[in-house]
Amino acid sequence: MAKYLISFPSAAMVVPDGELEAVGRGAHAVIEEAKAAGVHVFAGGIDEAVPPILVSADGAVAMGGYPWAPTLDGGFAVLELPSRDEAIAWAARIAKACRCDQELRVFGFDAQS
Repeated sequence: MAKYLISFPSAAMVVPDGELEAVGRGAHAVIEEAKAAGVHVFAGGIDEAVPPILVSADGAVAMGGYPWAPTLDGGFAVLELPSRDEAIAWAARIAKACRCDQELRVFGFDAQS
């Protein structure tokens, strides 16, 4: 089975006033379904109140991430699934709950991880 990353950037989630709580309940319900199905690996969101730091190979620390890269924010779920078709189906469930499109990526297999 492969591990799939299902994600969205914060800007993609445009929720009308008063509906954010319902979106949260829906998203949590889908994650609970993934846990019950035994496919959940990890889910969460980037804490945008904590700025990133860039750590060099020599241990030097600089505020901010890569200056040339887009901001990394939003929500993420990692699910372990037997097929891309099942990953697409779970991504659709998350998209419906979050009310925004989801990106789907597959992690490369690493026998040592």
